[in-house]
Amino acid sequence: MFENLSPRRQEQLQAFDRLLTIMDELREGCPWDRKQTMESLRHLTIEETYELSDSILENDITEIKKELGDIALHIVFYAKIASETQAFDIADVLNSVCEKLISRHPHIYGDVKADNEEQVKQNWEQLKLKEGNKSVLAGVPGSLPALVKAMRVQEKARSAGFDWEEKHQVWEKVEEEMQEFKEAFNESGEAPSEAAEKEFGDLLFSLVNYARFIDINPETALERTNKKFIKRFNYLEAEAKKIGKGLQDMTLAEMDVFWEEAKKQE
Repeated sequence: MFENLSPRRQEQLQAFDRLLTIMDELREGCPWDRKQTMESLRHLTIEETYELSDSILENDITEIKKELGDIALHIVFYAKIASETQAFDIADVLNSVCEKLISRHPHIYGDVKADNEEQVKQNWEQLKLKEGNKSVLAGVPGSLPALVKAMRVQEKARSAGFDWEEKHQVWEKVEEEMQEFKEAFNESGEAPSEAAEKEFGDLLFSLVNYARFIDINPETALERTNKKFIKRFNYLEAEAKKIGKGLQDMTLAEMDVFWEEAKKQE
């Protein structure tokens, strides 16, 4: 069946077959692998996904390859576990996603026209509704981190035509929410009130909206800032140690000297 494929495609298929074979052997012979369930693997899969995310942000191609391998292993592992109860196997998994991709790309495999990315997204969401989704937002996982979830629900709302028309309108909303937060916070006194928390949430949501509108991924932007802060803080700690001090023994002004040095090294 695969004789007419290119040599590289044959190598790819052989590599996948090798992984499936190793998974069969580990599931049968290794006490740890034999013990695993979908539930026990879940937190490990989440960890692997975050490790892939880190390597992508660092643009570390070697690590990206490694982490993709780990995730591929997890996919095969889940399918192997399911096959043991005849629920499904890896072929069912792959054929299912292939059928979904074909059905949701009628502009490639059918006669629907889509001349740009927005039309593709709109067609995608409309097809999902026809497949049984009760809401455009139904596909957003409830357990997503709040910042990512805000981005995803806004994107999906846009695909249904619910969005601002101009970016200045979005920025005006940010300024409006900022003012409402200031007012709520000032009224709450020393301890932030429930109203201040609500307005802060609205402010964050509107900032995510503006970032999306100007093609900035807020999750990526914030994580890059996190990494930058950690790098600078680690430098601060290291320099303080060189002069025999702990941060708790230094004034803010003293720490700021090292902080500025760290910024200059970027």
